[in-house]
Amino acid sequence: MPEESTTTGLVQLTRCAVEAAANGDYDPVISVLSPDAVWDGTRQGLFVYEGHAAIREFLEEWHGSFDGYSVKVEEDTDLGRGIIFSILVNTGHLKGSSGEIKLRYATIGEWTDGLCKRVATYTDIDEARATAERLAKSRG
Repeated sequence: MPEESTTTGLVQLTRCAVEAAANGDYDPVISVLSPDAVWDGTRQGLFVYEGHAAIREFLEEWHGSFDGYSVKVEEDTDLGRGIIFSILVNTGHLKGSSGEIKLRYATIGEWTDGLCKRVATYTDIDEARATAERLAKSRG
């Protein structure tokens, strides 16, 4: 019997968006976000970005500050009820610097009706996982 794929549609959409953004193509990211989407980077010392234009601008500035930027998806888990938990690793060199930066962090994507309504990023992966699990249970 052939193995069945354990990758859900929302996980696949998330991975495609991450890969596209890593290559500087932001249209696939924006296409999976609801028009009123929120990107909450406060747990990484960043800001809250609301709507397509603000999120695109943030992504362009973030990725544009690096040379040799890459993103590796370490984990993507569909916790059910529209909650996707991911662990990502960003690497690259800040423009004008030879030192490599490696940032490992988690994201929680909250999806409704096939669109991502909210993305929250966390430096504390355990906190993010616990929050994502609570969110999935609360949507039950």
